[in-house]
Amino acid sequence: MGKVTGFLEYGRLEEGYAPVEARVKHYKEFVIGLSADQAKVQGARCMDCGTPFCNSGCPVNNIIPDFNDLVYRGDWRNAITVLHSTNNFPEFTGRICPAPCEAACVLNVNDDAVGIKSIEHAIIDRAWEEGWVEPQPPKALTGKKVAVVGSGPAGMAAAQQLVRAGHDVTLFEKNDRVGGLLRYGIPDFKMEKSHIDRRVEQMKAEGLKVRTGVLVAGDKGLGDGSKVTNWAKDTVSPEQLKAEFDAIVLTGGAEQSRDLPVPGRDLDGIHFAMEFLPQQNKVNAGDKLKGQLRADGKHVIVIGGGDTGSDCVGTSNRHGAASVTQFELLPQPPEQEDRPLTWPYWPIKLRTSSSHEEGCTREFAIATKEFIGEKGRVTGLKTVRLEWQGGKMTEVPGSEQTLKADLVLLAMGFVSPVATVLDAFGVDKDNRGNARASTDASGGYKTNVDKVFAAGDIRRGQSLVVWAIREGRQAARAVDEYLMGSSSLPR
Repeated sequence: MGKVTGFLEYGRLEEGYAPVEARVKHYKEFVIGLSADQAKVQGARCMDCGTPFCNSGCPVNNIIPDFNDLVYRGDWRNAITVLHSTNNFPEFTGRICPAPCEAACVLNVNDDAVGIKSIEHAIIDRAWEEGWVEPQPPKALTGKKVAVVGSGPAGMAAAQQLVRAGHDVTLFEKNDRVGGLLRYGIPDFKMEKSHIDRRVEQMKAEGLKVRTGVLVAGDKGLGDGSKVTNWAKDTVSPEQLKAEFDAIVLTGGAEQSRDLPVPGRDLDGIHFAMEFLPQQNKVNAGDKLKGQLRADGKHVIVIGGGDTGSDCVGTSNRHGAASVTQFELLPQPPEQEDRPLTWPYWPIKLRTSSSHEEGCTREFAIATKEFIGEKGRVTGLKTVRLEWQGGKMTEVPGSEQTLKADLVLLAMGFVSPVATVLDAFGVDKDNRGNARASTDASGGYKTNVDKVFAAGDIRRGQSLVVWAIREGRQAARAVDEYLMGSSSLPR
């Protein structure tokens, strides 16, 4: 694959970024993608390695050596055909996937991995520019009706596959626009929402029906005190869907944020990340919001060291925060992974995002003991340093400290789907609160409720966009088999 000696001749070339001082003044994407010639050189680095571990490292099993080779040979049209054969939305994964395929790259054993993600990004961007991404309406209709509840990447993938199989599919979304966390969780500077919009237009041209602003739930709705983003204007009951559709696929997210129940949690100025991030995305889309949560001139502390926390950092910097500090419970990982020990698996190492580079103090092995405040509003945090021994966390005596904070953002991950949605359908849950639905051949993403399936984060818990796409595609095949007895959709 690629050039036989390419990995010996060429080094890895990373995508570029616009300068920090320029990009923090707006919410547009700032990644500078590879040129055609640069992508060709990266494709040349792909080895004829015999067993391409990148394929299995990728949750959707992208046929990576093939499209690398096609880019190297300048056959971009066939490269997008190969890429689309396993991935409905490479413009999403090419921007926000952490690229486990690159960790599994054979070249990564003792050198820098092939820049697979950057090649994928280049392929799909060129495909859109050339007009190669076209609607693929079905050749025949089945007469079967399917409801897909939740329009994140899992729901979008399931809906597109089922429409192409000839089914009459309606995609339901409780918010005012399609996309789920892609729309209201991922900042625009990481992925502009025009990418979602043009996919939705393609899917509508294929025959998909879309209903936004519709909450699918029982009488209790989302429950009192829920912090889940919800701009629904209408409701539909599970009973209505069961009566109207031949199959229902639940593809909502794991939206219940992990809380931090320490003294002072009820002070004003302490918010979940998913209260903060969606508001900015709505403003970017031109919506008018009253009382938007903003970080202007504030000392911001982000609790949680993952991608959602990083997104809060980047958004706070664009607001003009006085300072931004990010907390992580775990100790600081090494800057370089132990490749012989971890390859081909996802390694633990220090990862510095573009948002960190824009301005952020990172604190590791630190815990919040108490929120403190004045007149009902947070003014600071009491913290303690941690030691980790044998996988157990202990507090370091005498390490207590008080840090100033005007705004605290909780970005510690998500614990489960919103229970009321599953309860309304009567779906059994596992011990983590996710929909119980097996993915093996006999289970086929079916829940305990007749003709109700579940896929994506609502089934597997908080995960990656690429896993959501995989589950949506596989669930679509399972639904097609359930309705028709067999399926030609890829699994």
